[in-house]
This record gives sequence, structure tokens and C-alpha cells, in this order.
Amino acid sequence: MIFEESPIFATAGCLFMVNAKLFVACDLGAESGRIIVGNLSADRIQLNEIHRFSTGPSRVKGTLRWDILKFFDEIKLGLMAVKASNQTPDGVSIDAWGVDYAYASDWEPLLSLPFHYRDSRTDVSYPAMLQKAGRNQIFAETGLQFMQINTLYQLYDDVLNRPKIQEVADHFLPIADYLHYLLSGEAVAELSVVSTTQVYNPSSKDWSEALIGQLGCSPTIFPPVVSSGTLLGKLTGAVEAEVGLSGCRVYATCSHDTGAAVAGVPAEGKNWAFLSSGTWSLLGVEADNPIINDACLSANFTNELGFAGRVRFLKNIMGLWLLQETKRELAANGVTLDYASLDAEAEKTTALASIVYPNHDEFLKPGRMIEKIREFCQQTAQRIPSSPGELARCILESLALSYADIIDQLTGTFGFQIEVLHIVGGGSRSKLLNQFSADATGLSVFAGPVEATALGNLLIQAHTAGELSSIQEIRQVIRNSFPIDRFEPQQHERWAAALERYQEVKSLHR
Repeated sequence: MIFEESPIFATAGCLFMVNAKLFVACDLGAESGRIIVGNLSADRIQLNEIHRFSTGPSRVKGTLRWDILKFFDEIKLGLMAVKASNQTPDGVSIDAWGVDYAYASDWEPLLSLPFHYRDSRTDVSYPAMLQKAGRNQIFAETGLQFMQINTLYQLYDDVLNRPKIQEVADHFLPIADYLHYLLSGEAVAELSVVSTTQVYNPSSKDWSEALIGQLGCSPTIFPPVVSSGTLLGKLTGAVEAEVGLSGCRVYATCSHDTGAAVAGVPAEGKNWAFLSSGTWSLLGVEADNPIINDACLSANFTNELGFAGRVRFLKNIMGLWLLQETKRELAANGVTLDYASLDAEAEKTTALASIVYPNHDEFLKPGRMIEKIREFCQQTAQRIPSSPGELARCILESLALSYADIIDQLTGTFGFQIEVLHIVGGGSRSKLLNQFSADATGLSVFAGPVEATALGNLLIQAHTAGELSSIQEIRQVIRNSFPIDRFEPQQHERWAAALERYQEVKSLHR
């Protein structure tokens, strides 16, 4: 499977090493959640996936929601499984996607099922908030990429259409931090995920008073912000009694999965870029300070904060969502292929025959993905992909070209020197996409580890617990523990010509 991170099992003889420290990562993705145990001993870590569950959305009265209490139950089942395996964890932390959130009050733990970011409710609130506050003010306050899924526009929809819920809420909490709240009783939000909301000012390092005023909601619902790698406390008495783990600490590492994934990039030195590849592709570099200027606004880049005071200067790309939806639709029509088979079929087809712009608005929402890809190609006078292999190749090559386009902006517009691209996450398992990425960017590509998000989560816990001293040491542990595949560019001139075509079709569908 390309986008899902497969289990890595430690051998039984390695689970109980002398002086080993054991931490638990709850890694929530758009399709599945996993409970992963990490055993840290000396300068290596071994992983064991101990529980997996579905996280797919629920449709409720015409809306798309997250069944977050089900996630909580599954996390507790995972902790029970850790206990049943006779392991005693030092800590636990949760990471998840950004932008979505839950409302809670002191008298009621959940006031509403959280909306899914692909729900259509921001179709109205996004342009309405842009008109009310203005793009310039929003960007000056937050330095964040404009996407209609951002928390700012979801909150504004609540103001417009569900004001009573904010009247009774004591706080709203991002998904991972809401689950931390249920585990520990601490209602706080962690920096890496807060910085994705487009309501946080990375320069003043606080919620944006100006934008909260424009929203028209009470500032009291915005929780205290804690830094990446904060000890929140221990499991509550009720949770401790239910799962059977005594003294297990709860950490806010990087509640945003990309923040955890970038901490888990096994890079050395400087002049490298990262690509966290999964349902979404997030490509960028680490910077010392936020970059909030006209060039960043024009190019629609984003500044996200995270562990060790680093800034993730990056671009969000729709990612393997296009392939996930295509695979699902093929299966619904009786064509069942796994991701390895789609890769194999794609290799047999004509190179660079059809290109789409992955961030085209039409691709955001579920449904009709194959039809939307074909319509895009027809509208841009390209060959229309028909077979599963042609569809897969179109998607993978288009993603690789989008990566090359962003690398060009990072080097040309912003002056970063990039020599290596590190690809981590589930997408790093696709050798075809890795090779396309090297070909399109002209860079050496280092692929892996698949489990970078869980590794970042686990090793930041270890850092907070005093087991590791720095982000450099975290990355050294990962390099010591996992093999990394290398891909070198081929036929770069052919891909350079294709990049010009990509930029043309992008300009028509921005």
C-alpha cells in the first residue's frame, strides 16, 4: 500500500532490552489510526505496531464528520494491548491531521461531532472571511497558505451558522489535542498544530487578536498554547483504571502529523528539502524564522512552527488523495488493484502523456475523481487517460511535476540551496513515484522511513523525558535504525520540458 504506513515488528527478543525506554505513539491518519510502540535503547529505536483501526469519516444529515469518541475508544484499546503484552510505557502522545477541531466545555466533554475538512461548509465561509478580513491582513497576521479547509474558515462557518455552540463552549481543541485532553484532563493546544489554523500569529507567538476580532467569536474559547514536546501530566485516574497502565505520562509532542514527520526526517547538515508524502503531500524546507513577505503571499507558501524552534516553510499539495479516490472508484466498478499493482500498470503506459494540476479545487472533495481527471485533461487538450495504469501514471507524474515546481520556487524565489529531497511517509514506498520525483526535480531523492511521523512522535517524547538531547540526535537515531533508499535523476531534460507543460495547465486551473 502506498500511502498507509505498514507495521514494522520488532522481534520478540528485542522488546525488552536492558535500559530500554518504551514510548507509545498514536498516529491518526485520514483513513486509519495506529498505536505504535517504540523501544529506544542506546542509539537505536525499534517499532511494533500493536493496534490499527479505521478513521474514515461519517456522513451525518448531509455533513461529513469525524467519530472522535470512537477514536478515543480505539486508542484505549491500543493502550490495553500494550498492557496485555506486559510492556510498561514511559509515555504516550497523539498526532493527527490539522485544521479540524472539537468543542468542549467543563460540564460536557463533547458538544458536537467535529466536521471533516472535506465537508462543503467552507464553500461559503471561505470567500466571506476573505472579503471581511482581507487576504493581506490574514496573511500578515499568520503567514499561512490560503486553503479553504483552514480552521479560520471553519470557525467562521460556526459563527455564521452555529453560534450557539460557541456560546456554550469553554474551548475548541484541535483533533490530537482534544484526545490529549480526554487522556490527561489538560485543555491546551500544541504549537505545531495551532500554527496550521490560520488564527495564530507566528511572530507574536500567540493567537491573533485581530483575526479573532474579525471572526466575531469569544476569545475565551482559544486554549493556552504549549510548545512542541510538553509533558501534560499523567493519564487521568479514570483512564488509568480502564487501560491498566499506572504512571504513564501524556506528552504533547507535535500534535500535527507533519510536524512529527519532519522531526523524523533522517537528514544531515543543510541544503535539503522534505516531502511528507501521504494523503497530502507537504513539501518544504526548515527555516530559522517565519518568512512573511509579498513573495510568500504571492506564491501561497505557509509558515508552520514546530519542534526545536524550527519553521516548516512549505506548500500543501493534494497528494495521493487523487490515487486513493481513483483506486476506490475502480474497486466500486469491479476493478480491484492494490497500490503496487497500480504502480506496475502505470510503468507499462506512455510517459508524460497526461498532466493535471493536483491542487485544482475540483479534486478536493470526494467523488467522481476519475471523471474529474478526465475532464481536466479534455479541457486542456491532452490525451484522456482511460486504463487504470494511465490514470495512475497521470497522477504520479503530475505529483512529481508539482514537486519540481515547488522546488523551483524555493530555490528561485526564496533563495534556498537544495541538493537533496528527503521523502518520508507512506508515499515513500512507491519506487515509481520516488524515481519520478528525482527525474522531475533533478535532485537526489532519499526515500524513507515510512514511519517518520510515528518516529518523530516517539523520539520527541524521548527528548522531553531527557533521553535525547537535540533534534540532531533524534535524526541520528533514525539513521542508525532504518535503511534509506536513494534515487538519482534520469532523463531530466525530458522532464524539464514536461514541467513547462505543467505550469501552463496550472495557470489555467489555479
